[in-house]
Amino acid sequence: MIAGTSLVARMGDQALAGPLGSLDAYLERVSRIPVLSREEERALAVRFRSNGDLDAARQLVLSHLRFVVHIARGYSGYGLPVGDLIQEGNVGLMKAVKRFDPTLNVRLVSFAVHWIRAEIHEYVLRNWRLVKIATTKAQRKLFFNLRRLKKNLTWLSAEETAAVARDLGVAPGEVTEMEQRLAARDLSFDPAPDADDEESYSPAAYLPAPDSDPATAVEDAESADDSVMRLKGALSRLDPRSRDIVERRWMSDENKATLHELATKYGVSAERIRQIESSALGKLRGLMAA
Repeated sequence: MIAGTSLVARMGDQALAGPLGSLDAYLERVSRIPVLSREEERALAVRFRSNGDLDAARQLVLSHLRFVVHIARGYSGYGLPVGDLIQEGNVGLMKAVKRFDPTLNVRLVSFAVHWIRAEIHEYVLRNWRLVKIATTKAQRKLFFNLRRLKKNLTWLSAEETAAVARDLGVAPGEVTEMEQRLAARDLSFDPAPDADDEESYSPAAYLPAPDSDPATAVEDAESADDSVMRLKGALSRLDPRSRDIVERRWMSDENKATLHELATKYGVSAERIRQIESSALGKLRGLMAA
């Protein structure tokens, strides 16, 4: 084993050994791991690619963790935890080590930048907003480039929009659409439980009420009035006993009469009251349907 790579392994193990209580502790320990020379890096990459040596791959990853930190810090302006950005970047680094070809005479760090950024980009797009803001390749490119441009610009002018579209190879309309998406903010459909009614905005508060149509309200009111009039007319056509039984059993808001109470009043059995009630209800349905 090359002496330098052995040192990387020992330093990496020592630096990352034990619990890391904070991001600062992780950064301090990663900074202790030596950087590989071109010859050391190539030798490790050959061992991993030719022999599947996982220890060589581990040493390649350890020696490049500091570069992931450097790249991840460039995305701190998205309001996401730097530790999570570094973690995603480390996934990209491991993917790069797996695909790295030492015969191309390119340093691993140059090759890995693409994979590290790709993983961080995916994480940012998944977590920056509740609603995914970019789904196509062109939208992703616009998202990160416009975010950088908007640090110094207000709304893009027509000339600036055309220039951005030309540089990124997209239509001007796509630039404008992404600019509007970046300027918007996420809203919860329902208001928060502790939100102030006068200050909060939620789409649910602006939905039309199901009974908001005046025509429907008038139609329902007229239908209800008509039903009441028809019921009164049908009740008037029943004999007094049947009408009294129906009213006391079905139309009294409080203290509805029982079959036994009505049986005592009229001097008949409870079963007879039930039969009179059933017959009266059948007549009412027929009279109201006529």
